[in-house]
Amino acid sequence: MTKHYLPLALAAAIALPAAAAHAQAAQNQPPARIIVTGEGEKTVAPDLALLSLSVMREAKTAREALDANNDAMAAVIAAMKAAGIEDRDLQTSGIQITPRYNFNNRPDGSQEAELVAYQVTNTLSVRVRDLAKAGDILDKSVSLGVNQGGGINFTNDDPSAVLTEARKLAVEDAIAKAKVLSEAAGVKLGRVLEIADQSFQPRPMPMAKSVAFDSARAVPIQAGENSYNVQVNVTFEIK
Repeated sequence: MTKHYLPLALAAAIALPAAAAHAQAAQNQPPARIIVTGEGEKTVAPDLALLSLSVMREAKTAREALDANNDAMAAVIAAMKAAGIEDRDLQTSGIQITPRYNFNNRPDGSQEAELVAYQVTNTLSVRVRDLAKAGDILDKSVSLGVNQGGGINFTNDDPSAVLTEARKLAVEDAIAKAKVLSEAAGVKLGRVLEIADQSFQPRPMPMAKSVAFDSARAVPIQAGENSYNVQVNVTFEIK
């Protein structure tokens, strides 16, 4: 009797671990899923202008060039403060001292470098929080000696609220796309398994190149709008 049951017992001993392993593997297998990318965009008027203003002076010696540059830049900074620009919004972003040479041709075809002057350039970064003053500030700075730069970018001091709205739109877009895909595939949409977002800052809006620095009037400025974009990658479970 025992001999008849022994093969059955051995078969059961082998089959049970295999079945348990198969069941465990099925449990460990990740659930079916749908991965979609949602996009959201919100626009807002800028509330901050970033100016880059440079003063360049040239003289026979580096000392003379630096002194002339210091006087001109000091007048520009004083005018910025008189226009209501706070110290925290004024920052020196670079000072360069560069020798300038003339290259004279020699009879043998070589060239001889002749030092003729030194150029000193001082660049000031200015944050203008009252955009209505940006044109007047640019015009005033040129009158006081700014002769290089003039770049202007428009941004927002705190875009967090706009980005929050863009994120909400991106999630709504992702949910709508996932519903379309699940309905088309004949499956039911389950819970959200994973979500991640990526924000894109607005591109700088450069000042029009046609603006002339010798204008006697305030430089015309158009701030436009900044567009904030957010993408979210959302993974949904399929039931």
